[in-house]
Parts: sequence; C-alpha cells; structure tokens
Amino acid sequence: MARIQASDTLIPRQVFEVPVETGSDKKARAQSNSSTDTSSQSSGVKLKKQIGLLDGVAIIVGVIVGAGIFVSPKGVLMFSGSIGQSLIVWVLCGVLSMVGALCYAELGTMIPKSGGDYAYIGTAFGPLPAFLYLWVALLILVPTGNAITALTFAQYLLKPFWPSCEAPIEAVQLLAAAMICVLTVINCYNVKWVTRVTDIFTGTKVVALMVIVGAGVWYLADGNTDYWDQPFSGGHKEPGFIALAFYSGLFSYSGWNYLNFVTEELKDPYRNLPRAICISMPVVTIIYMVTNVAYFSVLSTDEILTSDAVAVTFGDKMLGFLSWIMPFAVACSTFGSLNGAIFASSRLFFVGARNGHLPAAISLININCLTPVPSLIFLCIITLLLLFIKDTYVLINYVSYVEALFTLVSVSGLLWLRYKQPKTERPIRVNLSLPIIYLIVCLFLVIASCTQSPMEVGVGTVIILSGIPVYYLTIHNPVQWLADTSQTINLWCSKFFICMPNQDKFD
Repeated sequence: MARIQASDTLIPRQVFEVPVETGSDKKARAQSNSSTDTSSQSSGVKLKKQIGLLDGVAIIVGVIVGAGIFVSPKGVLMFSGSIGQSLIVWVLCGVLSMVGALCYAELGTMIPKSGGDYAYIGTAFGPLPAFLYLWVALLILVPTGNAITALTFAQYLLKPFWPSCEAPIEAVQLLAAAMICVLTVINCYNVKWVTRVTDIFTGTKVVALMVIVGAGVWYLADGNTDYWDQPFSGGHKEPGFIALAFYSGLFSYSGWNYLNFVTEELKDPYRNLPRAICISMPVVTIIYMVTNVAYFSVLSTDEILTSDAVAVTFGDKMLGFLSWIMPFAVACSTFGSLNGAIFASSRLFFVGARNGHLPAAISLININCLTPVPSLIFLCIITLLLLFIKDTYVLINYVSYVEALFTLVSVSGLLWLRYKQPKTERPIRVNLSLPIIYLIVCLFLVIASCTQSPMEVGVGTVIILSGIPVYYLTIHNPVQWLADTSQTINLWCSKFFICMPNQDKFD
C-alpha cells in the first residue's frame, strides 16, 4: 500500500490536467526505482523503448494486412464495377498510402512524439484541431476499425461450423468480444508479449496469403483465364463510386501511420521509422495485388459480390478437404492485426490524456508492467460497445471519410510547418510535390463522398463539430463538478490499477 499512497499526492487538482513533478521529486523517484528495479535505468515511471526495426515492420504489416484484404475486395469490386478497374484502384491505393507514409515519416522525425496525427495537428494548428482529431478517433476511427477487425475474426473462425449459412450474430459478437478482452490483457501485461504475438501472426497471415496466391497461379497456369476476357466491362465512371471504391481500398491499407503513434517506444526513431515505412508499404502493395489477381482468377464477379467471406469461398473452391485452413488462417491474420492496432491506438489516448485533452486517469502507467493500463481498458470498453453495429460497410464508409479528412489536415500541417518553421531540423525532407499530390487526392475523396454517401458524411461531420462545445466545456473552461469527478476517477484508477503518471515532461 505504500506505493499506492505515495501516488495519491500526484493526483491532478484540475480536470484533464496532467501533473508534473519537480526536479527533486524526479530525482528521488529515480533513485527509488534504481534500488527496487535493477532492470529499469529510466528516470521514473515511463514507457520504454523496446520496438526495433523488425518489430516496427511487423507492426505496420501486421496492422495493415488484417481484415481489409479479406473484407474489402468485395467493396472495391462493388463500387468499381469491373475487375480491371478494381486492380487499378488497389494499385493507386497502395501508391497513395506510400506517399502519405513518406509525408508522415517527415512529420514523425521532425516531431518525435507518440500520438501520430494528434501530435502533428497540435504542433501545426493548435490544441482545438488536435482535440477534434482525438475526439473523432475516440468515437469513430480507432474503436470502429478494431470492432470491424474483431467481427471479421469471429465470422471467419465460426464459418466452418455454419458452412451453408451465416453464423448467428450473437455468437459472432460474443467471440469478437472475447478476442478483444484477451488481447487487451496481453497488451496490459507486457510490451514484449505484444511484439512477439505481432511477429508470429504477421508470419501466419503472409503464409495464408501465399496459399491463396499459389492456388491462383496454379489455376491460371492450367488455362483458366475466362474471367480475364473483358476485365474492364461494367466499370463505373461516376466520381462518387470511384471515391467509395477508394474508401474500401484505403480501408485495407489503413494502419500505415500506426507506428507514428508509438514513436517514443521506437528504438532510434530517426532511422527506424522511415526504414520501417519504406520496407512495409511496397511489401503490402505487392501482397494485395497478387492476392486480388488470385481472387479474380478463381472466383467470378457474382461469387465475390455474394460472399461475406471471400477468402473462405476461395478456399472452398480450391483447397477441397483442406478448405478449413483458410478461415483459420484468416482468423489468425485478424488476431495479429487487432493486437497491433490495440497496442498502437491505446498510445494515442494515452498521449492525449497526458497533454490534458482527456481525463488524466488515461495517462497513468502501471508501475510493474510499464504499460498504459487505464488507456487500454478504456479503449477495450468503447470497442466492445461498437460490436453491436451489424453493417460493416457502413462502418467502413464512416471511418474512411473521417480518416481521409484528418489525414488531409495532417499533411496540410506538413506544408504549413514548412512555411512557419523553415529552419526546424528535418531528418527526412520529402519532395514538395508529394504532400501536394496527397492533398489533392484526399480533397477529391472527401468532396466526392459528399455526393454519394451524404448520410455517412453528414453524421461524421456532426460528430466532428460536436467536439467543439466539448472542448470548451471540459478543457478550455472546465466546470467544477467535472474537475472533482476527474480527480476522483484518477485517484481510484491509480490505486486499483497500481499506476502513476508518466514522469517525463513533454511540451
């Protein structure tokens, strides 16, 4: 109990305020830690740099190659109208994601803070735009993406038990919830466990995709080229449909910026961040292209559009009695993807709370495991609530519109910082044409989606704007009862989870 009582003095007295210890307090705390924990040479309780280059590559590939490639082929084909146009969309989505990742490499090495877009928008445009990103990430981006991945995991794992029909929605939701809880526990316990799970399941998903590609190549080599006779027949030319096709494709590439969320835990980020990006993105683009070629070679357009589990349908047609391997492999893939997503995205809320934009309890770190346990549990609860939304394609449209909008804002911040802070050190400096191209494409996607999916765009915009009064009521000029509530929650969390605030000061 001595440790817990000692942390009581660190509870903030203002709502959403992160306490900072004095220099003498830090020195005393460092001396105490060095005597009680010889494995930690840090100046206090803080996140440790445990992520190397290979781990960084595994996180990016592991997060990206998850539910998307097994869900989005149907969405891309639906809005593209033809397999030829679908493949073009897949390639362009990969190129666009690579351009965005390079822009983020400049931002990540110029602003070496965890939090990704939140940190970059805050540095460029101030606290209110940064909070609005955090607000929509809290309500839409992060938990929705995690919920989609968890539901996909459950659907694929249960498919062999209901081969001729869909699994009961209750069973899918229950299994998805169990998966989220298990991965949250792993993330709370040990960062090395997280990276080990990510490495293992990244390899598993690559093997699964290689099986698909190998079967597709064998099928094509046997002379089955009927589906490629008129690859561009029926393609949609309307800008709205093209934008929605890009949304489905970009959803499959989403996660390329997740390593930027954990920059402070990355070893030698100035070298490893850009290297991990440059290795990962071409690998993912190639994997996606050859996988889709295999899908389109074996399955007809109608078979893909009527299937909720494209990879399972592919396995049923090509693998015979070994078809059970495919849903199991896909489940492993999504398991690893969600593991990496939970790890990275929980740091976003941790950093937001540390900067005073969320309740300070979320910025607490467990003194034994050195992980942001309250942030992880907070994210787990929100994700569980979103499991009750049944239409995953509506969720994808919500996520893609909001993500495209704020990615546009982040890259705009890169251009603004080039003008505002021209002399700031930039270990990586991309060609000016790259962020401009990225801005133009993102602007097209945002505008085009307004005509084709006005409901999703309207709801997303309302959620973004709703963050403005929340900001002024809870952060800019907080009311007293919120301050008291925040202090009570912070005190309870620090005792119950044996946590303390991060003891490094960040500007």
